[in-house]
Amino acid sequence: MQKISTLKTIITIALLSVFALSAQTRKYSNEFLNIGVDAAAFGMGNAVTATSNDVNSVYWNPAGLTDLEDWQFSAMHASYFANIANYDYIAGAKPLDNRSAIGFSIIRFGVDDILNTTQLIDAQGNIDYNRISLFSTADYAFTLSYARSSLMSGFSYGVNAKVIRRIIGEFANAWGFGFDLGVRYTKNKWEFGAMARDITTTYNTWTIDENQFSSIQSAVPGQNQELPEDTEITLPKLQMGVAYNFEINRDIDLKTAFNFNTRFAQTNDIFSNENLSISPAFGFQADYLDIVYLRGGLGNFQTVEQFDGSTNVGFQPNFGIGFKYKGIQIDYAFTDIGDQGVGLYSNIFSIKVDWSMFRP
Repeated sequence: MQKISTLKTIITIALLSVFALSAQTRKYSNEFLNIGVDAAAFGMGNAVTATSNDVNSVYWNPAGLTDLEDWQFSAMHASYFANIANYDYIAGAKPLDNRSAIGFSIIRFGVDDILNTTQLIDAQGNIDYNRISLFSTADYAFTLSYARSSLMSGFSYGVNAKVIRRIIGEFANAWGFGFDLGVRYTKNKWEFGAMARDITTTYNTWTIDENQFSSIQSAVPGQNQELPEDTEITLPKLQMGVAYNFEINRDIDLKTAFNFNTRFAQTNDIFSNENLSISPAFGFQADYLDIVYLRGGLGNFQTVEQFDGSTNVGFQPNFGIGFKYKGIQIDYAFTDIGDQGVGLYSNIFSIKVDWSMFRP
């Protein structure tokens, strides 16, 4: 019980500090870490804070890693903006003993082969296409996770330590550091989970190449180009989830899940004020003999302003299927069906390997 009280204290201190920081920080920072991972989760509208209990818990809720029986590995690829941007993820996790587990993950969101036309016009005002070069911009997140089961039956907790690396060609780069904290509780057919992201706030410190910046200034005269801020602070976010498992018959099970995703800033979420914003998410998964899966979900509910100044509610409907055989699971998700919201549209594929199925 003392450990649980310590966790409550940490969460309380972190959340109280949010309001003091909110006037100094940006609403959106390190947004690539909010997209999500794993096609199975996307298919359920990302409403998996309470249900995640495999290798992908390193992202969704590290407390779920305590359900692992052996090594698991996962990988995902998605393309956005007509294949201009690529989003890739790999992860691995294993139990340390019957009460604790560790995991790691790497995320990359990048756009490659961008045309650098800042030097297209030479000093004499002539256009010289040989002066065009290419560069890439990429965001990386490296995460190390640790989880442990409590002496309280069904309760577990976990923590992520994150290193952020952001690169904009030769122009600028940044390092960032942060922590996440997750808890999970299961009882009978109920599952509960909470995930506090960037619980101590995550700081990105930028280094800008002033020589490159000067060359841009000279290429675009009179545009009042100023050096941007060299520090970004990512405010904490809180995700809470609950799920219930139904047994339809001996062959078919149904899992239903609900999430509350909270930011401590005013955004376009459908429930929003000057201090916090909340967006719900719903999802379900039906499986046949734990081999074939059918998923659906709704999430990313936003108040969207129209061209005429009116507003309506946008949302992101998702659909997914999956197949598992002898320790190998392949999942597919189609996100933002019908382009109903402002979320990213994509076809997402992922694979998961459970090494325990290959043991003699």
